[in-house]
Amino acid sequence: MTHILIVEDESRLRRDLTDFLELTGYTTMGVATAQDLRLTLAKGTPPDVVILDVGLPDGNGFELAGEIRGSHPCGIIMLTALGDSDDRIRGYESGADIYLVKHSTLREIEAAIRSLLRRTSDAPGSGSEESGQWILDTIDWTLIAPNGHALKLTATEFAFMHLLCKRSGGICSRDELANVVARPNWPFDHRHLDAVVSRLRRKIEQRVNLPAPIKVVYGVGYTFAAGLSLS
Repeated sequence: MTHILIVEDESRLRRDLTDFLELTGYTTMGVATAQDLRLTLAKGTPPDVVILDVGLPDGNGFELAGEIRGSHPCGIIMLTALGDSDDRIRGYESGADIYLVKHSTLREIEAAIRSLLRRTSDAPGSGSEESGQWILDTIDWTLIAPNGHALKLTATEFAFMHLLCKRSGGICSRDELANVVARPNWPFDHRHLDAVVSRLRRKIEQRVNLPAPIKVVYGVGYTFAAGLSLS
């Protein structure tokens, strides 16, 4: 059975999370401090997923995520009141798989856990790198590479990737893609689309250390030349 470790100093939220996740079929344990987290990880079987608050009374969640990532293979979901873009980036860079703010509902948190567990079942060691399987996380707008590295997408990039994924390896025309990624009352043409694709390719290659399988079909549009599934 999947085991979830909840690290949250707010007692009511910790209790709500443990109770709800138990009802949905997980085994859970809640702790309130960084010290208790370290003791729990040191003395028992590591959890499958850690839900980690950033602002603990005796520790910084960003630093703790790095500790966990360096010694345990579990997934990490950050759950915090810090919702700025810089905080999210820092969370992912420190080792978080998913970053949620505290106004997320219990159902959203449970859905994020399910998404993360599906993702890790296809992560390194499962053969997905050899098969070239990529995953588009629709909850967290994240593209997961076959080597397990994750790339956070902007709204425009996610819309582009979502259409490619729905086409299942088929070709998406430039007009289709431009209509999907264009913002209301904002001029958008094929040159803007090409710029979006160029930036996204560069981000993929720099962040996940793999070639970007977004291929141009000259005179038609774009396709994703690798396995791509929704999560």
